[in-house]
Order: sequence, then structure tokens, then C-alpha cells
Amino acid sequence: MRIFTKKLPHPDLPAEEKVQLLQNSEYQERMVESTFLYLTLDLPTAPLYKDEKEQLIIPQVPLFSILAKFNGSTEKEYKTYKENFLKRFQLTRLPPYLIFCIKRFTKNNFFVEKNPTIVNFPITNVDLREYLSEEVQAAHSHTTYDLIANIVHDGKPSEGSYRIHVLHHGTGKWYELQDLQVTDILPQMITLSEAYIQIWKRREEDETNQQGA
Repeated sequence: MRIFTKKLPHPDLPAEEKVQLLQNSEYQERMVESTFLYLTLDLPTAPLYKDEKEQLIIPQVPLFSILAKFNGSTEKEYKTYKENFLKRFQLTRLPPYLIFCIKRFTKNNFFVEKNPTIVNFPITNVDLREYLSEEVQAAHSHTTYDLIANIVHDGKPSEGSYRIHVLHHGTGKWYELQDLQVTDILPQMITLSEAYIQIWKRREEDETNQQGA
């Protein structure tokens, strides 16, 4: 992927000084190319409101909304102890398998928090062509992915448990695994879980969709 980084002046500086600093080469956008093992998808901050029955409302977000981080134009601010940066990302190559890590956990000096937001995603036909830079789109004839594994975290961050949804490629059936327990599961039930890590397989031209969805 390409990573574009632009340093920001300190927010407490006077406006005139900020304008002057932005003219310096240190504050100009820089680009580096980097390999990646997985793509981290950031969840929006979960609202803390309740409905009229005093039940907590679990927010939802479409997969393509959080994938927009890698469209080459979406900017996000990153803060370090001393400096702030704006970054944007653009994919330049799509591998046979993609791993998504949905960032549910945030850690501070006192405790770990978990974001319960549900990600709405299709389990087949996820086309990532638009996240490639224009000049490399022509070199990618296959840009569509199907989900083959979905790791779920249930419960609190400090005492939760994990379940895994796995596609049996030969039959097109989905199974849920937890410790030694294996049960079959309907594909539409997979999307209702708090997905944490997902593995997607690129669809080749001669493959047929065996998942039926």
C-alpha cells in the first residue's frame, strides 16, 4: 500500500504561525510504499445512549464505510506524544487472501475498552477494485473476495471468549467452532456477531460461487 503522511502544526499555535509552518518542507505530505500483513479497520466511536426502554442500543456500520480508510482520499489524524499527523492510505496490490482486523479494543493507562459496534458485511462478492490506485486497476483482473473465516469475540474485553466461523469449501457449508464444539450455522447468522478478525479469499475467474449467497 501507499501511505501518505502530513505533519500538522500544534493546535495551540497562533493561526499565523500555523500558516507559516505549513510552508516548510517538514510539513509537506510524504509518501512511502509498504507491505502489509493485514488491514486494520477502525470502528466509529460507539454512542452511549439508550432507547425508551432503557436498553443499550448497539450501533451498526457497513463494512464499506470502514474500508473507506484505504480509498486513497480519506484522511485520519494520528497523535503521538509530541506531534500530530494526517494520514491516508491507498492499496496498490491485492493478495490472494486478505485479513481484516476490526479494531474493537482500545487501551489506556487504566483499562481496556471494547467497541460493540456490529459491522454489516456480505459474505460473498466484496469488490475492492475502487480501493486500488487508478494506474494499477488495469493490472488486477480479479478484485472480488469471499469470506472464508470469521473470528468473533464475545463478552467483556478482560474475560470474553472467542468463536470461529469457517467455510467448508467442498460443500459450501458454514460451521461454528468453539473449543471442541462444532455446529453448523446459517450464513446470515454470521453477520450478526461481533466480528474481530476476518479472512477473505480472492475469487478467480474460473471459480463458481458455491456459497449460494
